[in-house]
Amino acid sequence: MRRRSALPGRGRHPAVVIAAGFGVAVLVGTLLLATPVATADGDSSHWLTALFTATSAVCVTGLIVVDTPTHWSVFGEVVIALLIQVGGLGIMTLATLIMVIVSGRVGLRARLSAQLETKSVVAADLRQVLRKVVLFSLVCEVAVAAVLTVRFMVGYDEPPGRAAYLGVFHAVSAFNNAGFALWPDNLMRFVADPWICLTVAVAVIVGGLGYPVVFELLRQWRRPSRWSLLTRVTVGLSVLLIGVGTLAFLAAEWRNPATMGPLDDSARLLSAFFAAVMPRSGGFNTLDIGQMNPSSWLVTDVLMFIGGGSAGTAGGIKVTTFGFLLFMVWAELRGESQVNIGHRRLPAATQRQAVSISLLGVFLVTVSTLLMLTITSHGLDRVLFEVISAFATNGLSTGITASTPLAGHVLLSLLMFVGRIGPLTLGSALALKQRTRRYELPEERVIVG
Repeated sequence: MRRRSALPGRGRHPAVVIAAGFGVAVLVGTLLLATPVATADGDSSHWLTALFTATSAVCVTGLIVVDTPTHWSVFGEVVIALLIQVGGLGIMTLATLIMVIVSGRVGLRARLSAQLETKSVVAADLRQVLRKVVLFSLVCEVAVAAVLTVRFMVGYDEPPGRAAYLGVFHAVSAFNNAGFALWPDNLMRFVADPWICLTVAVAVIVGGLGYPVVFELLRQWRRPSRWSLLTRVTVGLSVLLIGVGTLAFLAAEWRNPATMGPLDDSARLLSAFFAAVMPRSGGFNTLDIGQMNPSSWLVTDVLMFIGGGSAGTAGGIKVTTFGFLLFMVWAELRGESQVNIGHRRLPAATQRQAVSISLLGVFLVTVSTLLMLTITSHGLDRVLFEVISAFATNGLSTGITASTPLAGHVLLSLLMFVGRIGPLTLGSALALKQRTRRYELPEERVIVG
């Protein structure tokens, strides 16, 4: 009897489903934001402005070409928040679906072994898992919104209704790693406020870790020795990158009169930590990015390109991909034939996927940077920053996005869309397309390097 495929038709391939779903969401968002009721002055926005903003919201990026609080009406801001919510939940649920599909395509023995090790999902648990993803997201957003609302009321004398509105909007934006803010200076006015900064930073970290890691941490947080390989690499590298980033920003901006210079020591430490967390894909800023030193831009470029955890709301190539590359290099330097992480061996297929995703990301950023340099008159450092921010769906900006020509806006919109769905669709395609060669070709040793 012929075995029924888990993916019966080409139209049901995850890449097609993901691209179509996000495309429809962007189209609906564009139509809503292009209406007169969506703007503060009652005039219809240019279609490209609506398209760029809708793409940035659905792809939970945060790059803007118009000032969010002054250009958009309350209706427009609500549409943006809803698009962010759809985009964030869409990524988490689709990534979970991909996990189920991939687990269903591997052998029974390997599937049972993986489930025993990671306690990951299987097809029978799909509804329960998706319910948990949605419930967990909403609970986190409600908790963050409550803290922010109280702080806005008590610390900044905002009326209860306005405080609640600000709290909910920024909770949705933070947990989904979107970076949209309702102040012209983003969150710079709160640079020394730990209640605002730490709450937003924690929301960004939790949202960017990814569903599998968060739920495993909730189950096994007291027993790190039982963590799966995914959780170990994600948590370990996330802590390392945030720590190194904090120290790098402190060293680069400590005496910069346009950023940390006027702050006291505690505010400097808080702003450096916040600046190190946001490149995970958070997109908020409490320091003026455009006034930072070029060394800080370079550190941010690297952190943005790496991004956050898999199956979360963060962008980039993911910390797991970067971590696997580091372990592959370490194994090669040690002359080992296998890549071992802890007490587990990294499959060769996973190694090839990590290399493919990373190189394609580098290629996409390089080509896009070359195109942007021909379109705009800005320097390489600012253009590269903007391109990586769009590709990594980050949202941090040196301030040149709004001043780029329309062709640049189109390019950045495409880059945000591809950067959001690209790693997920590519990862699923590589995982699902496993072809077994029934013969081996003769081996030939060649010189490398």
